[in-house]
Amino acid sequence: MSARKSIVEDSRDIQRAIELIKLGARLQVLESETSLSYEKLLKLYKEVEGKSPPKGMLPFSTDWFMTWQPNIHSSLFLNMYEYMNKATDIEPIDAIIKAYRLYLETVDSKHLERVLSMTRAWRLVKFVDAGMLTLTPCTKCGGHFVVHRYELTDDYVCGLCNPPARAGKPHRKTEEEHEHDIQMSL
Repeated sequence: MSARKSIVEDSRDIQRAIELIKLGARLQVLESETSLSYEKLLKLYKEVEGKSPPKGMLPFSTDWFMTWQPNIHSSLFLNMYEYMNKATDIEPIDAIIKAYRLYLETVDSKHLERVLSMTRAWRLVKFVDAGMLTLTPCTKCGGHFVVHRYELTDDYVCGLCNPPARAGKPHRKTEEEHEHDIQMSL
């Protein structure tokens, strides 16, 4: 029975690793979330992507998540993840995968740039789990946004309600784009 369970677990880890690779996860994420050997993961990565995995360290600072646009995207993802994690009985890594896919669908449907990578999304959850980051509500819109755990948030206003000056002016839609949006909403 234990040999059979081991094969099933190995198969589940391989499938999970393939999903993570296709979503752009770095090798360190695969090592952390599966029980597969480094050599097996490296071979799997090369087979799925057709190239060697990128080298380098994982993001290690919470500061990236506090900047304007990354904060909005990170907050969107983290709200999705928190919902998945509470509403379902799946393992946290599977909730991360599902929430990240939902994030990609949402961003793509709005024709926005993908700001949050799979590796950063995974790291964000690790920072939350470690008590370094959390979600707090905006006092204007009520949405929940990523902040440092011990930041004073009594009067917190999000980057959507109060965008920084450097955010620039929003893209003005052409008449054709505006007409297309109207047609899509009907």
